[in-house]
Amino acid sequence: MDDAEKQAIHRDFEDAVNMTPEQLEDWLATEESRGVGWTREGESEAVGHKSGRRIVDIARTRKTDLTEDDYAHMRKVVGYVHRHAKQGGPRNDEEHSRWRYSLMNWGHDPLK
Repeated sequence: MDDAEKQAIHRDFEDAVNMTPEQLEDWLATEESRGVGWTREGESEAVGHKSGRRIVDIARTRKTDLTEDDYAHMRKVVGYVHRHAKQGGPRNDEEHSRWRYSLMNWGHDPLK
């Protein structure tokens, strides 16, 4: 992965993740956060919740210290946020929806 590709991924990641590390950490500690998402067989933590913890770590890492795996995860986050956000939330209570909660686990609050 060359520097231009890393810069593009980082820029897209910063656009997609609109929650601060502190906001995301606080969110991940809630029951609502732990109550949404898909969990792999044999695991107890949902994929999105686990991703949220990794996003916090990435956001707190200096850009020069990010690894190829970090960039791969950043790309995954961007893809998830874009796909899931396009689906749109429920019309009746978007604020308290599983759709919003799932996106927030991935660092994106669609109501911001």
